[in-house]
Amino acid sequence: MSARPVVLVVAPGDRNYRGYCLEQVANFHDVVLLTGTEPSWEKPHITDHAVVDLSDPAALLAGGRALAGRNALAGVMTWDEWSVVPTARLARQLGLPTTAPEVMQGCRNKAAARSLFALHGVPSAASASVRTRQEAEAAAERIGYPVVLKPASHAGAIGVLRVDDRDQLPAAYQAAERTAGQGTESTSVLVEEYLDGPEISVECVTYRGTTTVVAVNRKTLSPPPHFEQLAHSVDAADPLLEAVAPAARAAINALGITDGVSHIEMRLVEGRPRLIEVNARLAGDMIGHLVRLATGIDLARAAADIACGRAPDLTPTRPSAAAIRLLYPDTSGTLTHLTYDGPCPTWLDRLQFQCRPGDQLLLPTDGGNLYTGRIGYLTTTAPTGQQARARAERAARAVVAVLDQALGTRSTAA
Repeated sequence: MSARPVVLVVAPGDRNYRGYCLEQVANFHDVVLLTGTEPSWEKPHITDHAVVDLSDPAALLAGGRALAGRNALAGVMTWDEWSVVPTARLARQLGLPTTAPEVMQGCRNKAAARSLFALHGVPSAASASVRTRQEAEAAAERIGYPVVLKPASHAGAIGVLRVDDRDQLPAAYQAAERTAGQGTESTSVLVEEYLDGPEISVECVTYRGTTTVVAVNRKTLSPPPHFEQLAHSVDAADPLLEAVAPAARAAINALGITDGVSHIEMRLVEGRPRLIEVNARLAGDMIGHLVRLATGIDLARAAADIACGRAPDLTPTRPSAAAIRLLYPDTSGTLTHLTYDGPCPTWLDRLQFQCRPGDQLLLPTDGGNLYTGRIGYLTTTAPTGQQARARAERAARAVVAVLDQALGTRSTAA
């Protein structure tokens, strides 16, 4: 029998973006899986599994109890945004370490989070929860244009749009309302102050109420009105780390997070941090991988250790930087050809395509989202964040995608 702790992972996700998480956890833990489909790529990393309807809380709890009945579980964890609340409930049912489910609900419900930020004096954005277009129009007038409309309970910037004037509001409200209707913790729409400044995320680890700010991630976003994430970079020596750490800790304390890894999004307005939201799980878009490349800190392992009631090792071992470039075509259409026509230097860490010829690609500007328009990604390393970003852009220029559009065939570089 293994002497390693056994951790239950709920909803392992997509191999392209979450495979590294499972691999890193399995390096130090025995992993059992609660998943919605029969495991495939996960099999080398797990010792047991159960397949359940992850959208059914009762089925998820029953599956978790069944796995606990045949495994000596030390902890339960997830990096899936939609599973953070039921996973916390499962951990509580099994008597295992967890931040309270009620706290996780507050993280998922952006309206509740805004209220807690205001109560605790955490710098955030003016926000109003609305149920009708007329309420949204009135809230936008009070707050002042431009505003941001978003679902109160969702993720991935889906349904999130900037609105510059009253004429743009009806279409934006319709998009946000459509996405909000799929929410579990809330189905309302938020009208919020637009925070004008560069967007960053802060990757934090909290253990028994004490938070360590591990890294700052600098983001590149698409032009308005969408908030599509195009690139990220992490530099172990980023001077922003010290400046934004107090706001990140204040946000975690305001929400009541006691244990786990958090991905905190904020904007720098006139050089000062203003909170957007707190995601109480490992970041997506390979950001945890960038953190490990840049600092040596393994956030996936840290999350698993905390789930098992163990103190995480957050000792930096690398003074480096890393970047990711998320790859999109210039236009929507049917993909007919996709290649990388460039060198493979040692600093090109990964190149991952997630679609193939014949796939339909639909960009947000045409009604799609990051899941329907993205070709893949590449990651790079360098001594500094600026160099890592420059290398990522250089490599991205060598990616060639050919799309067949309604008006003909066009070759685009991602």
